[in-house]
Amino acid sequence: MKKCPVCQKEIIGRKDKVYCSLSCKSAQQYEQRQEQEAHFYKVDRQLKKNRTILKSYNKVGKTTLRKEVLLAEGFDPAFFTNYWKNSKGQVYLFCYEYGFLSLKEGEKEKYLLVTWQPYMNR
Repeated sequence: MKKCPVCQKEIIGRKDKVYCSLSCKSAQQYEQRQEQEAHFYKVDRQLKKNRTILKSYNKVGKTTLRKEVLLAEGFDPAFFTNYWKNSKGQVYLFCYEYGFLSLKEGEKEKYLLVTWQPYMNR
């Protein structure tokens, strides 16, 4: 007798049946998807985390914050969705509608936090 690859129960029914139930088939497909798309899920989680952190510190639309404060929260500047370059050549990186610009004042590293504005669509 054939056994279900998920729960090891005996499979009853058609000869070509692979799983004992729809729930076992669904569980197997879910596991495969998790393995195949692990990188996607990792990147997606970090982007959402970055957005949440930027949103929590940028209540008024524009603020400056020490870099180590954001990094301590789990912010990773390597993960962003888009960018915008201003007329001075500064590149703002965005996690959806919340952006940041890396600044250095003396020895202190800071981020200028902004929100996406209509004029940035040009």
